[in-house]
Amino acid sequence: MNPMSPNDIATVPGALSPVFVPAPPPAESSILPVLGVPVTDVTMEHALGLLQNMLYEQPRRAHSVYFVNAHTLNNACDNPAYRHVLQSADRVFGDGTGVRWASRILHGVTLKDNVNGTDLVPLMFSRWANQGLRYFLLGNTPERIAIAAKRAQEMFPGWTLAGYHTGYLGPDDHAKVIEKINASGADLMLVGMGNPKQEQWIHDHLDQLTVPLCLATGGLFDYWVGDLVRAPKWVRKLGYEWLHLLSRQPHKAGRYLIGNPKFLGRIVRSWLLRHDKRHDRKRHP
Repeated sequence: MNPMSPNDIATVPGALSPVFVPAPPPAESSILPVLGVPVTDVTMEHALGLLQNMLYEQPRRAHSVYFVNAHTLNNACDNPAYRHVLQSADRVFGDGTGVRWASRILHGVTLKDNVNGTDLVPLMFSRWANQGLRYFLLGNTPERIAIAAKRAQEMFPGWTLAGYHTGYLGPDDHAKVIEKINASGADLMLVGMGNPKQEQWIHDHLDQLTVPLCLATGGLFDYWVGDLVRAPKWVRKLGYEWLHLLSRQPHKAGRYLIGNPKFLGRIVRSWLLRHDKRHDRKRHP
């Protein structure tokens, strides 16, 4: 595979606007089932190219993009309906050490990159700036999403904030929020409600949305608000960012201290019973 750069929105000398050159689709062998969820194994650069394809796809339609870590996949195992939501996505990327371990155990493959939303979204804002693109933020409380939106405007010049809305929605709010999102003319929507709620919301309303890129981004807004800070780069490189998060969010201890061994047990079980290999054979008979 020869991933194409996101700079495939190429600079053509003398051109008034960039020229879009589609990124190549990932090879079939780069879709790796992990506990029944198809994870796309690509570099961060290639992932940007795939998102770009969705952004410019014609006719224009909404696409769902999710990032799965050990906690997400544990949720999928506990809730088959949620696993179906993940299986129905346009793209699922692997986020974190747990998914990398799973890939090595289940398929003998080292993932090409840690394609997580916390890094991918800022990179996307940076690479696609000054192209007339608009974004909408959905999630968190009214006060905090307003702070996140203000911070995003400061961090990402060259994009237009099309709107934002709290993620605490009542049964009668969904239609109004979808109308607001569509009327905003957004090209990108970031949904930060935590999982499984955020993926379920995108899945349930995808057919009604006109935003080409709908990304479920978890706690990204918490970083923008300032409640969370990233672990040092060397900690992330070693794969121990979850320990850093645990120190900052002790209320999530169960997710890591119970959830991680549970996830590893599920991976070993799948390896022994070859469950994910069977999923793979269905795609490559």
